[in-house]
Amino acid sequence: MKQRSVVLVMLLGLLLVGCARIAPQHPGKHGRPGTHTETAFARLEKGVLNEPKNVEHRLYLLRQREVLIHRLLLQADKAKNRGRLDAAEAKYRTALKLDVNNQRAATGLAEVRSRKEQNALLTEAARLLKKGDVLGAGAILHSILVENPKQSAAKKLLSQLNRRVGGPRYFAVAIQSKLKKPISLEFRDARLRSVFEIISRTAGINFIFDRDVRPNIKTTIFVKNSTIQSAIRFILLTSHLKQKILNKNTILIYPDTPAKDKEYQELMVKAFFLANANVQQVLTMIRTLVKTRDIFIDKRLNLLVMRDTPQAIHMAAKLIAADDLAEPEVVLDVEVLEVKRSKLTELGIQYPNKFSVLGAPFYATTATGAGGVSLVTSAPPTNLPLTLEGLKHVNANQIGIPNPILNLRAEDSDVKLLANPRIRVEDREDAKIHIGDRVPVITTTSTANVGVSESVNYLDVGLKLDVKPHVYLDNEVGIKVSLEVSNIVREIKSSSGTLTYQVGTRNASTTLRLKDGETQALAGLINDEDRASADKVPGLGDIPILGRLFSSHRNNRTKTEVILLITPHIVRNIDHLPASTTEFLSGTADAVGEAPLVLHAASSRAPNKASVGRKTPPSRFPAARPQGIVNPVNSVRQPRPAQ
Repeated sequence: MKQRSVVLVMLLGLLLVGCARIAPQHPGKHGRPGTHTETAFARLEKGVLNEPKNVEHRLYLLRQREVLIHRLLLQADKAKNRGRLDAAEAKYRTALKLDVNNQRAATGLAEVRSRKEQNALLTEAARLLKKGDVLGAGAILHSILVENPKQSAAKKLLSQLNRRVGGPRYFAVAIQSKLKKPISLEFRDARLRSVFEIISRTAGINFIFDRDVRPNIKTTIFVKNSTIQSAIRFILLTSHLKQKILNKNTILIYPDTPAKDKEYQELMVKAFFLANANVQQVLTMIRTLVKTRDIFIDKRLNLLVMRDTPQAIHMAAKLIAADDLAEPEVVLDVEVLEVKRSKLTELGIQYPNKFSVLGAPFYATTATGAGGVSLVTSAPPTNLPLTLEGLKHVNANQIGIPNPILNLRAEDSDVKLLANPRIRVEDREDAKIHIGDRVPVITTTSTANVGVSESVNYLDVGLKLDVKPHVYLDNEVGIKVSLEVSNIVREIKSSSGTLTYQVGTRNASTTLRLKDGETQALAGLINDEDRASADKVPGLGDIPILGRLFSSHRNNRTKTEVILLITPHIVRNIDHLPASTTEFLSGTADAVGEAPLVLHAASSRAPNKASVGRKTPPSRFPAARPQGIVNPVNSVRQPRPAQ
């Protein structure tokens, strides 16, 4: 009794020591692997610090750190995409605490900071637009879209701005407010410089004329309640002149010639980093539509750099925005079911069809031997032939006859083999699935004076599925499907010993078009086999009814059907672009990107009281007196002299 107590105490002590060694293997571990929170991970780190030489602890810590960082980054990306920037920033910072060299977390944190700055700029742009400062709001939006061309809020606000001003404009110099003042002009064959002198006094704008502008140019214009900007533009257009804005109140007038364009027209350099489009195709588009000659591409960076006028670059940016779109992607849920139904029945008595003498089996095959008729056996050739005379002296104990076998067998089976791959594929790209085996096939080649060589080729056996999707803009997916189900029926050995295979196969190929989330079933690939065989005693097995006692019958029926279920889920499709990106005016054949030729009417605001009734002294403009001068503010025309 005392010895038994001592043994129990020793066993209990060993158990406690074992538990003490096992317990700290995963310090801080609670629940399933990969479910640690930051607090649990801190306990893991503390446990590793307590046992710095424990390699298992360190490996477990590193593995759990990767799982935790991955989960934090997924949560941060999700919060960032939903606009919850503070929550995303906190997750990125936590991931960086766990791994200070994590590039994905650092990039995400920088993007969150950039988005916060952009949101502040967007708020300021919206405030300026509400106040009516179109130029200031446009400049801010332009800077945001240069940094992030896919900023949806900035693009939406810019669309509102474009609708307000009647179309996209390049915001360069803040002189537009002075040029929007109302004016009415009626001149016939008036000197150009006299007309610009009147406009200068009305709008407070300085005009500088190039030395090659002829002083005797005359113009004719009749406009009422139009903007000064529209009047200037049409005067210059009809006189073959151009303008260049020098500052907020000075305009340079010069002849519209290629030489003067090269002298005065400023060019701009813009670099476009393409995310999805082929840079070579974009190059062809820009050269064809924008007529840009100074252009360079870098295929390694998918970069396009062009040098042209600001209007041409603005037009190129719109064309690139309409072309640089991500390829649509789709996830295909595929289920392949092989439903196999088989029924086997084996009934009857199977009688032996051979017996042996002295352990040497022989068969009912006769041949002529030296001593008469002999039986050919499987005994080694050194044995003497067994003659009919010798059979007379064979003892009954030396003859081995197998016992008959009673077959009572029936089997029913219903097997379903399921393959459920889930693949993600880009638009118009091939995706291949092979579930099965690669069977080696050896080919022997004999060459004269060289010898025999063998090569190995592999035959794919099993389930092969090839799909090629095409995502349409109406969220439908066209899929080209090719399905093959094969199996090895039997092995065939040639006379030279080469092993080949007989392969049974079922194929289906089709093209279908499905809606997003719609499931289509392809069925009917049926293989139906019905085999019957019988083992009979010769003669006796052919007797009607009684012959069943001298035979064994085997019936085997197998029916196999392959069913394919395919469901597309669109991950990303081409966004429907706004009309301002897909349809816009592009200037004239000689001036790409210029604003349309529209005579804008002045706003219906009350005239300045200080200018009402003020008339320009006719003596200062003798060339304009016969045609009459209209007051630029109150639109009161001076009467013409009587004829």
